[in-house]
Amino acid sequence: MKNNQTGHHKGNSSESCLNKEIILRELNILPGQSILDVGCGNGYMSREFSRLLNNSGRVYALDQAGEAIEKLKKETKGTNILPIEADITKRTEIKDSSIDLIYLSKVFHIFSDEQKENFQNEAKRLLKPNGKLAIVEFEKKEIDIGPPQKNRVSPEEMKWFIKMQALSLVNVGEHFYMQIFVNK
Repeated sequence: MKNNQTGHHKGNSSESCLNKEIILRELNILPGQSILDVGCGNGYMSREFSRLLNNSGRVYALDQAGEAIEKLKKETKGTNILPIEADITKRTEIKDSSIDLIYLSKVFHIFSDEQKENFQNEAKRLLKPNGKLAIVEFEKKEIDIGPPQKNRVSPEEMKWFIKMQALSLVNVGEHFYMQIFVNK
């Protein structure tokens, strides 16, 4: 599978398809934490994370789409949100063992197997001991939205790819699940 990350948002957002309340409750964000929002797009979840951190801690909003990052930089100036244009399947500028939570929403399915491995290596490098990795993905069934079924990843397949301890699996909207892993 070829990676189509650059500009994969195409101005579209599935924000309205996800139950943010369930996601935020399950993530249990605490003031002072450092959070990495991978594939942040327009930054809607980065803003939610920032609100819960109550101006403490840091939210790294990472995306390959330069236009989205530039716009987000202007919109979040003076906040605890730091927009970064980067590829999470390569080494980023973020320090080792500095992140409490990595949040990846509707991105994992576009990675090639090699990119999945590289993503996991970068996630392990960035996460603090006992840090969490939360991945939101489309259910693996044929529906009218999202990628073709053959590109989707089931929770069982996700456990196979992610070599971290699986903590929880929760439905976060019609056709979406979130799986949380811990860096042990």
